[in-house]
Amino acid sequence: MNFSDELVKWYTENKRDLPWRHTTDAYIIWLSEVILQQTRVEQGMPYFNRFVEAYPNVTAFAAASEDEVLRLWQGLGYYSRGRNMLKTARIVQEEYGGTFPEKYDELIKLKGIGEYTAAAIASFSANEAKAVVDGNVYRVIARHFGIHEPINSTIGKKLFQSTANDLLNKKYPALHNQAMMEFGAMLCKPKNPACGICPVREGCYAFINNATTTLPVKINKVKIKERFFNYFLFTDGDSILMSKRSENDIWANMYDLPLIETHALLPLDELLALPETVEYLGADIKIEAASTIKKHVLTHQHLHVRFITLTRQPVKLMPNWVFIKVENLKNLPLSKVIFIFLDNFLN
Repeated sequence: MNFSDELVKWYTENKRDLPWRHTTDAYIIWLSEVILQQTRVEQGMPYFNRFVEAYPNVTAFAAASEDEVLRLWQGLGYYSRGRNMLKTARIVQEEYGGTFPEKYDELIKLKGIGEYTAAAIASFSANEAKAVVDGNVYRVIARHFGIHEPINSTIGKKLFQSTANDLLNKKYPALHNQAMMEFGAMLCKPKNPACGICPVREGCYAFINNATTTLPVKINKVKIKERFFNYFLFTDGDSILMSKRSENDIWANMYDLPLIETHALLPLDELLALPETVEYLGADIKIEAASTIKKHVLTHQHLHVRFITLTRQPVKLMPNWVFIKVENLKNLPLSKVIFIFLDNFLN
């Protein structure tokens, strides 16, 4: 029995019962793939269910507002994916009559759909012979065949895709791809892989050479940016002063509190003496409370966040600052850090 057959046999006996595996609807498969990118199934499942319930088809999704989509997406991170999903749904509605494409060559043209997602949708919806290479597949291939080329290098990406193409069962590509991905997720895990029950361990380079902790190889290219956010909270009891973020930064078009970003962590007296602070909040600022500094970790940024509660309204309002009724906050797309703070403050 060859490598693919062994994995398919394992998959048919051990696969998880997941809702998107019971359909060939390209729209539903697209939802699952985008929502579950870099998200564990356990974490992503409630989001998938909410999106399917709210938008059972492309037509319903295309009619949604960006605020509605971002609110449902709240907590997943990578908010640009939520916005790109809405753009894609509208393109499919307008250009494909609300029927989600199934072929790779059409899918790859759509906003937010790359090679991996296009291959997954084409394979699972139309059984198109396209090898899917995600993080799980990279790991399985690197370990089993002893490939030390970094998975995020140009040469590495081509090598892994070529290897995946060679392994692909052209007759049953959907089944093969599901088996490869599930095997990486459940057995050949990043940490503590279950080599003891692996059906292909006898031919596995990493198992034979004790190299499961060193493969796959990845070049660390991420440069972390440190940012310092000073949020100001003002409420009259019925409404809270909120700020709508711009399109050119993290949490684009979402809502947070009035913010002054500084180049470093400043003592309160220095923060309150800044020209921009005085311009909007006034020279005689009355503070009710100031939180401790909390660190919020994003992929490329570390945010150092402080919340300062004011006793009176700012003397000047920025154009993007708006009073929102407390009962309407639940309808706004909020970043996780703001949602948690307001939830604690109001409850």
